Amino acid sequence: MKVYRGYVHQQKIVVFGHVLRRSPLPRQKYRQNFWINSFSLLRLFMMRPVSGATVKANGIREDVRFITEKDGFFRLEWTSDEPIAPGWHPVKVDLITENLGPENPVATGEGEVYRSHSTQYGFVSDIDDTFLISHSANLRKRIHVMLSENAHSRDPFEDVVRHYQLLARAETDANAPNPFFYVSSSEWNLYDYILTFCEKNDMPDGIYLLSQIKRFREVWKTGQNKHVTKFARIVRILEAFPEMKFVLLGDDTQEDPNIYTSLVQHFPTQIRCVYLRRVHKDNEVRTQGFVDQIIAAGVPCCYFKHSAEAIRHSARIGLVEKPEVKE
Repeated sequence: MKVYRGYVHQQKIVVFGHVLRRSPLPRQKYRQNFWINSFSLLRLFMMRPVSGATVKANGIREDVRFITEKDGFFRLEWTSDEPIAPGWHPVKVDLITENLGPENPVATGEGEVYRSHSTQYGFVSDIDDTFLISHSANLRKRIHVMLSENAHSRDPFEDVVRHYQLLARAETDANAPNPFFYVSSSEWNLYDYILTFCEKNDMPDGIYLLSQIKRFREVWKTGQNKHVTKFARIVRILEAFPEMKFVLLGDDTQEDPNIYTSLVQHFPTQIRCVYLRRVHKDNEVRTQGFVDQIIAAGVPCCYFKHSAEAIRHSARIGLVEKPEVKE
C-alpha cells in the first residue's frame, strides 16, 4: 500500500495512492556510482500494480471505499466530522477483501494530509527544469542524468530554493507557510526520489501530484506526455481553493507555457502571477507568444533565465519583501 501526501479543503480530506504487488525497496545509501544509481532508478519502474482491489479509509465512521484503477491507483475523499487544524495530519488506508472483511485488512498504508493555513497565496510548481535540472528537452541527456545521478547528487538551479522559500512566506511567516502543490509530468514511480531531493535541498513542504505510473518497458518515455492530465490536476486544485490567489511556476521545455496560459484564461481572477524558466532556446519565440498573452490578460508574467531575476520580479510586484539579491 503506497499512500501519498494528500490535502484538506473545506473539511474534505483527499488522499490518493497505489496498491502494488511489488514496489521498490526504500533506498538506504546514496553513492556516486553509475551502476548503483542506474539499477536504483530502473528498480523504480519494476512495479506490479493491482487493479480491482478494494481500499478503505481507516479510522473513520463513514465507509469510504475505492476500487483501484487499472494501474492500481486510488483516490479517496470524505468530509471530516471534526474540525481539522492547519498543518500535517497522519492518515491510514486499508486494503480489504470480502473474505476477511474490513476489520481484518490485508495491508495498511500510512500517509499524510495537509490542511493549509488561512493564507492569501497558494503555489503550483512544475518540477523538472523548473527547480530540478533535468534536461527535459533532450531525451538522451534526461535519461543519462537520471541513470548516472541520484536524489542526493542531483542539483537545483541556482537561487531557486531561495526564491521558493521567500514565496512560502509571502504575506505570511514561517509559522503559517503558503501551500505548495508540485504538479509534474513525471510519474508516480519517482515519488520517493523527488520527495528525497526536495527534502535534501530544503524546498518548501508540499503535496505532489504526479502522472500515471509507467512499467519497466516504458522507462525511456519517462516525463513525456500527460500534459492534458496535468491541466486537469491543476484545475482541481484551483477549484478546491477558490478563496486563494495562485502563482504558477514552470519552464519552457514542454507544455507549461501553453497550460498556464489556458489556466489564466479560465481563472483570470485567481492567478496572481506566472513564472517561466528560460531553458530551451528553440522554444523561446513560441514561449514569448504565451507570455504576451498572459500579460495581455492582466496577469504579471516573468520569463527568466536565472532565479535571481525571478526574485527581483517577485519583490517588484509586491509578492515578497525586497531581499538582498546576489548579482
